[in-house]
Amino acid sequence: MQIYLDGEWYSRETAKVSVFDHGLLYGDGIFEGIRVYNRRIFRLDGHLDRLYDSARALSLTIPLTLDEMAETVRDAVRRNQKEDGYIRLVVTRGVGDLGIDPRKCAKASVFIIVTDISVYPRELYARGVKVVTAATRQVAHDAFDPRVKSLNYLKNVLAKLDAQQAGAHEAIMLNNAGYIAECTADNLFVIRHGKLLTPAPQDGALEGITRGAVLELAGEAGIPATEARMTRYDVYTADECFLTGTGAELMPVTEADGRVVGDGKPGPITRKLTEAFHALVRHEGKALW
Repeated sequence: MQIYLDGEWYSRETAKVSVFDHGLLYGDGIFEGIRVYNRRIFRLDGHLDRLYDSARALSLTIPLTLDEMAETVRDAVRRNQKEDGYIRLVVTRGVGDLGIDPRKCAKASVFIIVTDISVYPRELYARGVKVVTAATRQVAHDAFDPRVKSLNYLKNVLAKLDAQQAGAHEAIMLNNAGYIAECTADNLFVIRHGKLLTPAPQDGALEGITRGAVLELAGEAGIPATEARMTRYDVYTADECFLTGTGAELMPVTEADGRVVGDGKPGPITRKLTEAFHALVRHEGKALW
């Protein structure tokens, strides 16, 4: 494994960040998770646009131009020869001191890991997962905009604990008004009466790259799809439900808060969109070698 860190390449054993890095001390940084399929990086441009938007929102200067970053990510994949894999791209505020003042951080730090990922066991994709509603809420927009994909994922970790303690695989996170925002690491979709619905960013949903691809695929398949303000009622009464994320891809949901969703099996629209997504990612874009 070769890991990029601030212009140099290191092994897994030698790649280190400082204990004075503000990403570690205060969660002051941003990240992207990106997939590699068939030697192709899936929607790298979309991921980097979101990364640089997050940086601007945090007044964080990335020490690479967008084009330089794109080529560095490609180089990382080539060096690791990952035909199928996962990229974790992280930008921290950099090394400072024990005060929170970001001006004490002279330069942001960038590292890129290329590895494998398996969020769920393969058998769950055929069976579906159980979700519960987390006690932990999504952060409110008047506190911090959840569209920023920051290193501070503590609320998501706590919501994941809520799921695990309830014997579920994943948790639905509500916003401060009680509407569905997203799950701990995934966007949420339901199908009701033939229509595909998903929460809007204004309600706390991350503008997920896989989420966007699914909305496009639904349009191509003639499936009505829209962002909607959703409550748990929409999940409980859904004909189908599934999650999307870079790591999870498309994961069917067959139980929510102890209630069977639909007929308790992954539904036909979920299966159709899953097949379309798998076909898309294997062939979209140019192979790196």
